[in-house]
Amino acid sequence: MRGRLIRGGSCKSKSVLLGGIKDHLKTIRRSRRIVFIGCGTSYNAALAARPILEELSGKCWQGSFSYSRLPLMVTHLNQCCVAGIPVSVEIASDLLDRQGPIYREDTAIFVSQSGETADTLQALEYALENGALCVGITNTVGSAIARHTHCGVHINAGCEIGVASTKAYTSQIVVMAMLALAIGDDTLSSQARREAIIDGLFDLPSKVKDVLKLDQEMKNLAQLLIAEQSLLVFGRGYNYATALEGALKVKEVALMHSEGILAGEMKHGPLALVDETLPIVVVATRDACFSKQQSVIQQLHARKGRLIVMCTKGDAASVCVGGSCRVIEVPQVEDCLQPVINIVPLQLLAYHLTVLRGYNVDQPRNLAKSVTTQ
Repeated sequence: MRGRLIRGGSCKSKSVLLGGIKDHLKTIRRSRRIVFIGCGTSYNAALAARPILEELSGKCWQGSFSYSRLPLMVTHLNQCCVAGIPVSVEIASDLLDRQGPIYREDTAIFVSQSGETADTLQALEYALENGALCVGITNTVGSAIARHTHCGVHINAGCEIGVASTKAYTSQIVVMAMLALAIGDDTLSSQARREAIIDGLFDLPSKVKDVLKLDQEMKNLAQLLIAEQSLLVFGRGYNYATALEGALKVKEVALMHSEGILAGEMKHGPLALVDETLPIVVVATRDACFSKQQSVIQQLHARKGRLIVMCTKGDAASVCVGGSCRVIEVPQVEDCLQPVINIVPLQLLAYHLTVLRGYNVDQPRNLAKSVTTQ
């Protein structure tokens, strides 16, 4: 974030400066569609950022309007806004297999830690052939994605040594949140929301320091789970990506079967797996989906589920029925930044599970840091 966030004085509003894309912002705002393309952890990061980009990318006009158009618009003072730019998230290999449609009016955003991921690079060639504006989000200066895209943003997370991506994931979410802020910067109706997110970004480092204090608690939890064969992680809204990424980390390094599940799909199959032996993590921090997650917890509890609930500090009594589950309390931040906080305890859990099970954390079995073959 350093050098990219501007916290103005009384006369100047808070804003974001991303030098790598500033000359292309008008084109991005006029896009027919924004398509995120990535693999693995980068795909999950894009999934976490999609809702805020949809929210802040509303197209607006100033001035007068025809009342006949009111059913299609939401009015705010003298401003008329239609819904935001449609945002989709694609796994690079799947897009290529389907030869999915990419249009000249699209903006395609390629997310990769290394900037050399084979599937993502081939998807980039495909998008360039179809005439889309191509934006790169990568951690590696001079990488293939950085060179071949029209513009982009480096996440500046520093060299990531371990195969399993951790700081790159959180940094990708932060950069994509800043990208959403930059795209929505010309929309007056969302100014208060944007400024609240910028304040949240300034507070984020101290909140991450707080959540890192859960290290010993996660080690204790890992000792309880060391002999387990499987783990389910339920999330929804912004934290569906948290569920997917937390499960992926446990798979990658602890070599334990784990599955991230959209909580809204619980009754469409996964509920059959629930019993008193299967450990289940439910991410239920405060956001628009909180009441729905409370309902999920109650349903899992009624079926004697072995619950581990991640909640906002002070919410333990609200989510844990009669002290029947283990609770992980995390600090609260703006909802779109909460996945950055929520993933840290799950990363720590995966780390301690790996060490306790006697595996190599930095070099998991059968995996490479940069996937350069299809």
